[in-house]
Parts: sequence; structure tokens; C-alpha cells
Amino acid sequence: MGTDASNTRAERTELRVLRQDEWNTWYDNLVTAFGGLHEPPEERELWSRLTEFDRSLGVWDGDACVGTAGAFSFRLTVPGGASVPTAGVTMVSVAATHRRRGILTSMMRRQLDDVRSWGEPLAVLTASEPVIYGRFGYGIATMKTMAEIDTTRVRLSVPPGTDDVRLRFVEPGAVRDQCEAVYARLVAGRPGMLARRPGWEDLPLLDPESERKGSSPLQCVVAERDGEVVGYTRYFVKPEWDGQGPKGTVRLRDLEALDPASYAALWRYLCDIDLTGKVALHSRPVDDAWQHLVSDIRRCAVRQHDSLHVRLVDLGAALEARTYQTPVDVVFEVEDVFCPWNEGRWRLTGDAKGASCKRTEEPADLALSVRELGAAYLGGVSLASLAGAGRVRELRAGALAEVSPAFGSTVAPWLPHGF
Repeated sequence: MGTDASNTRAERTELRVLRQDEWNTWYDNLVTAFGGLHEPPEERELWSRLTEFDRSLGVWDGDACVGTAGAFSFRLTVPGGASVPTAGVTMVSVAATHRRRGILTSMMRRQLDDVRSWGEPLAVLTASEPVIYGRFGYGIATMKTMAEIDTTRVRLSVPPGTDDVRLRFVEPGAVRDQCEAVYARLVAGRPGMLARRPGWEDLPLLDPESERKGSSPLQCVVAERDGEVVGYTRYFVKPEWDGQGPKGTVRLRDLEALDPASYAALWRYLCDIDLTGKVALHSRPVDDAWQHLVSDIRRCAVRQHDSLHVRLVDLGAALEARTYQTPVDVVFEVEDVFCPWNEGRWRLTGDAKGASCKRTEEPADLALSVRELGAAYLGGVSLASLAGAGRVRELRAGALAEVSPAFGSTVAPWLPHGF
């Protein structure tokens, strides 16, 4: 009887593409699913503008929205510098009243079918709970570094030329285009970065007063050479005092620069702001160079957190889109229950100039699931490490040692902002 009742409830729900006039109801369900806290009007308005309605799904039980899922149309940098069409999975929620009825699975099924039909080889997401998405073939491909630099105890050693960089305090919106130009020049150089489409330049400037929690309004300093902006940082300052004096915190939002001296000049500025004793970083690359500027890394409280989860939707096209650090010729035996069109044997051949990945009947060298390929895809997770956890099996002796280095990246992959 319980099973019949569950089936009846499931049949009442309807999964369909979001209509523009349904957005407020759809978004309200998302907010409720994430705790129901009040969201500032300017933040809500921005996400309304950025939502791609024809790529967004809602599940409805009568007039009530009980499930949400969206997919932004991004271009993602992969090893080798190519910018690959990618679905940025976002705004996923299921109402607490409708758990365990297959709603999330139905949205993931429809979404990946859609992504495949759009010709996008990759889907990516950031997860509120990492345990959720592995069963749909997503692997954790990038990590982010968080830290709290104790600027009362840590000093920076900067490269030659740092003193020649001019720093200028500006209103963030006044230099938006110049900062976006710097960002755009850096996108191709690091896997995991997103080429920002029109409208996304407003996301780094979002600064609702109600969200500052005692911090200043968003501040911005640019680095210049010969009148040209070659770097920038955006940050907040949270003043704090105790009986011994000031101990405020600089909360970094972002920092980008085109050369080491400009980069160091911006970091030195942040660490020298008056009345502060700490610089707090929420998301930086794991190989970020500031870690080599500081005098004492132990006083920076460095830690890591998962960031971008990657799913190969069209396995052959995805593996052909990137390049490989060393020559590779391998046959994978791939398991992909959720997207069975990827299952089977694939022969990947490639090097630093390009790659080919085609179906084959040849004997397999390595066996793994699409989740492991997603984790290794951007070069931040080694196949050898996954093999150590039993998630990659070597079927031909020596294959792992040949293939694992090929999937690496000169710089660590990194997602610069959420979505």
C-alpha cells in the first residue's frame, strides 16, 4: 500500500521547462530549500537577470513548485587553454515535503539529456553537500584554498619591480570594464576558469548592505603601469578592537594581476592596511603564489575545500577538447550507468598539441567510472591517486604510470567564483 501511495504522489508532479512568469515562485522554493533566509533585493534581481529560462527546470505539484534546477551556458577553460561549451548546473533544490520521491533524479536525468542535445561536452556544479552528486557521475575536480594570514606576525618578500607599480583606490563600479579586461586575459591560462558572459561582470560587484555583517562596503584598488590597469583587488574591511588595540580583518573577494610585481604589490597592500591584523581568503587556487611571498606559512591557517565538480556528458568530445602533458595512448573501460552512451571502451591518443578519443574493441588498459574521469579531467586530481583509493583499476601493467602524468596541468585548476 505504501508503494502505491508513493507512486500516486509521484504521478501528480510535472517536470517542465521554466516559464518566465513562474520565476518568482520557482526561486522562492529554492530560497526556502536553502533555509528560507531573507535575500537582498539586489541579489534576487541579479539572479533573475542571469537565469536562462529555456535551460531551467521546475517540478510542480499542482500550483506548488517542489523542485528546481538550472543550467547556465558557460565556456570553461580546460588543460591546453581551449574554452569548452559547458553547462553550469545551478539552483538545484527539492522541497522538504517532497523528499525521496525521485524528483532530484528526474531533474538530473532530464538535465543531462538536455545538455547532450545542446552539444555541450561538460556539465559542472558546486555542491552544497558533496555526497549528493557522485551518483550522477560528477567528480570533484578542483579544490579551493582558504586561509587567514596573521599580518601582525607575517611579512611579505616581494619580487623586483614591485615598488614601480602604482596602486590607486577607486570605486569598484568605476573600473569594472578595466578589471574585466584583466580577468579575460587570464582565463585561458588556468583550467577551471569561466569566460564571463555579458551580465556576469556584475556578480563580483554585488554588495548588499544587509550582507556586510559589520564590514565596510566593497572596496577596490587597482594596480597600474603607464596608466593601464594590470591588476586589481576587491575586498571588505571589518573593524574590530579589544583591550590591546585594533585587530580588524581584511576579507578578500578577489585579486587578479598580469605579472608577478603587480600581484605582489596588491598583496602587500592588503597586508598593510591600517588597523587590521588579518587577511581572510575564502577561495584561492591551491598553488596561489602568495604562499611563496609570506614569511611564515604556519601563521596563515591554510585549509582546503572542494569546489568544482565535473561531469563528462560527451566523453569522447570532452577528452578530445583538452591536451595532455605527455604523449598518451590508452584504452579506458568506462562505467557510466546514468549516461549509458558513455559506457564501454574508448581509445585516447594525444599529446600537447591535441587528442583523439574514439570507441574501440581493443583490450582495456585502465578501468574506471565516468566520475573518476571527471575528477581527473582538469588536471588537479591524479589518476594514480584515484587508483590508490581503488577507484581506478590497472588492467595492463605500467599503464597507470604512463597515463596519470598526461592528465596533469602546469597550474592547478581553479573556479574563480560561484554560480
